[in-house]
Amino acid sequence: MWDDLDGSDWAGAASRPARHRSSFVPAERAPDADGPSPESGPEGGPGPQRDPAPDPEPAPDPDPAPDPDPTPDPTPAPDPAPDPDPTPDPDPTPDPLPLRRSRREGRAVNLAETGEVPVQHQRARRAAGVRLVFGAMAGVALAVGGAAAITAALVSAPLSSAAELVAADAQLEPPPPTPVPLPQPVEALPTPMIAAAPAIVDICAIPAFTAALGAGDDSGAIAAAGGADVFRTAVASGTAGCVGLGDPARVWSVVNKTRPFDPVDYRPASLTRPDVRDIAAGDLRADAAASLREMFAAAAGAGAGELALDSGFRSYSTQRTTYQRLVSAKGAAGADLVSARPGFSEHQSGLAADVTACSSGCIGLESFAGTAQQQWIAAHSWEFGWIVRYEDECTSITGYSPEPWHLRYIGPELAGAYHAGGWRTLEEFLGLPAAPDYAD
Repeated sequence: MWDDLDGSDWAGAASRPARHRSSFVPAERAPDADGPSPESGPEGGPGPQRDPAPDPEPAPDPDPAPDPDPTPDPTPAPDPAPDPDPTPDPDPTPDPLPLRRSRREGRAVNLAETGEVPVQHQRARRAAGVRLVFGAMAGVALAVGGAAAITAALVSAPLSSAAELVAADAQLEPPPPTPVPLPQPVEALPTPMIAAAPAIVDICAIPAFTAALGAGDDSGAIAAAGGADVFRTAVASGTAGCVGLGDPARVWSVVNKTRPFDPVDYRPASLTRPDVRDIAAGDLRADAAASLREMFAAAAGAGAGELALDSGFRSYSTQRTTYQRLVSAKGAAGADLVSARPGFSEHQSGLAADVTACSSGCIGLESFAGTAQQQWIAAHSWEFGWIVRYEDECTSITGYSPEPWHLRYIGPELAGAYHAGGWRTLEEFLGLPAAPDYAD
């Protein structure tokens, strides 16, 4: 058989002409029924005969097929030497299948004898080793990462409580929308009520007005004009030329830093001492004195406390002394904010009064603001014909710092209109320009 050839026999088989090898078409070989077949030598002759090694019993072919006819060799081979045991060769062309099988078996024998591993097996083993190394590295990485995660979980801050989580979720949730109430149906639209502005009346053409004016009856003249609003509107519009705002004898007269007395040393015809608690023995005009007494009594009856007159009428000479004292203390600019120059003070008219609060004793004017008496005066003085002449935030118009204690008598009719109209300065009430500073 082919697998029993020695080395020379392998060389002869390998040196067989290529035409026999390339033209070979594999076919199933019939089983050898009569034992080993004769072998050919290098030139196609018989080779040396050896005892055939026991061959593994081949598996029986369920459907043996005869070998195809051999292809005739056009080159005649030399006559072989006589074989002592001649056996006719049914197939002059050797079958390469046994040759292939014997090569594999030869490699197996060589592997068993030398222990050398074929290259392809070595590559497979190296790949398996690489996979084993990478698997071990991945396992170590997973173990280290798991340990780190467990350590972080043990040393980290405790998780928020369920209440804190619920509160956080509640903060993240938007508040429910506020339902918008639907408008209520109406049967009819309301009719707007618009108060008509007082008509400008030529009050100087009214005989009763001029008669009362000539008699010096201020209250009678306002009533003859049609009331305080009509009178004020006519004066502020400039249509009442017969009404002089510079006449110091009238309750509507205006004295400020641009409107001095005329004459400058004016003195009222009659002055009286009001029947009130008096600190500086001040006098007032008779109508103002009577009203002041009623107001003080009403404040005490309302529980606001006792009030006192701190200063009333001041003559021209008295005001000059007062102003010079303040200039020495504050300078001219400082004095002008808190005191009038002589001939420009409302106290010279007998219609101005500085009041203060008292209990067992009386406090200074600078402490009057914020007392119960001051709050009552601010709310009710208009009922008795008085107004707070120099209010907060009005310095740009009056020229003086706020003085909640300084009251001015304008009569109950005009004071009522002043309060109802929300006026804060006498200049605005009667349509006069602001007087923040002196002309000179």
